Amino acid sequence: MVDRLTRITTAFAVVTVAGVAAIISYRHAYELVRSHGETGATARLVPFTVDGLIWAASMVILDASRRKQPAPALAKWSLGVGIVATVGANVAHGASHGAIGAVVSAWPALALVGSFELLMTLTRTATTHTAPPRNDERTTVEQPEPPNTEPEQSPEQAVLAEYLASLDGPGRPVSQRYLAEKYGIDRRKVKQIITTTELPARA
Repeated sequence: MVDRLTRITTAFAVVTVAGVAAIISYRHAYELVRSHGETGATARLVPFTVDGLIWAASMVILDASRRKQPAPALAKWSLGVGIVATVGANVAHGASHGAIGAVVSAWPALALVGSFELLMTLTRTATTHTAPPRNDERTTVEQPEPPNTEPEQSPEQAVLAEYLASLDGPGRPVSQRYLAEKYGIDRRKVKQIITTTELPARA
């Protein structure tokens, strides 16, 4: 319960910071694009292509991580280009106010990129905790039962074996009725098995 609450509050904080940083970063990029001759829909949409590239590349890398596959090279390059572009646009926006202005203007872009990566890390961690173990990762290995090497006896053989064993006992031999009921054989059949078999000579 505590772990789940921690993940929820952390995710909420990360999303909040990312949302604020995205708005400020978009405004900086929008003003930069307008100041360099673009207007209308173009000026409004160009900033989306920068931050949208970072989001798309991060999702592709996350999907590859969940599938236990290496991240595509194109996704890595796209992520790197998007980060450089958004940070560069924000630095350029504040450069007219000196070094401090450039750093202050670049901070929202850095916060946005950091928030993206933190959100991806939270998602990977949640997936790792909830994913069931694969068959090759289970530590319990069921050992096959050893094969039964003893030959199975027919009811007739079992009757004869038990009767012969009872002859060596201290008491009287087992009765034909007992053997018939135990092995489900007709009593006359039991008698035939016993009388037609040469019994070992008794001392």
